[in-house]
Amino acid sequence: MTDPTGLISPGWPAPDFLLPATPDGRRTGPGDHRGRPVVLAFYPADWSPVCGDQMALYQAAMPELDRYGAAVLGISVDSLWSHRAFAASQGIEFPLLSDFEPKGEVARAYGAYTVRGEAARALVVLDPDGRVAWSHLSPSDVNPGVDGILDALQRLADERRVVAR
Repeated sequence: MTDPTGLISPGWPAPDFLLPATPDGRRTGPGDHRGRPVVLAFYPADWSPVCGDQMALYQAAMPELDRYGAAVLGISVDSLWSHRAFAASQGIEFPLLSDFEPKGEVARAYGAYTVRGEAARALVVLDPDGRVAWSHLSPSDVNPGVDGILDALQRLADERRVVAR
């Protein structure tokens, strides 16, 4: 189920979840986006320089991600109020989900939780059926960028074209 780093491996069904997305109680998760690819971007903490750059990069890349029909969900153990202020300061429009209580439960299910008590900097791309298509664990101080995500989404698009023929 996991690769040598502990992160969930491609080919496995993704654990479904619903996490708080807004202070008014709206919850979402990958199941809400079934039928399209989903990018789960686990990150350690709002307000850290690398996390800010990473989430802002995904927002800037949204036109390209939209081309693949992908939903993006940012996930950390920070509170909804922190997410709300962080998103506003960075211009982030995709949901930032709070894996706050029980702390790190979803990150643990994906093998993306650290001994420091935060989400690892991990990326997981789910196919439209909710299976893991690609996963990547990055050092906490390294922005993994968007290229791996785009490559995984392109492979999914290519696979769909082959199946449709």
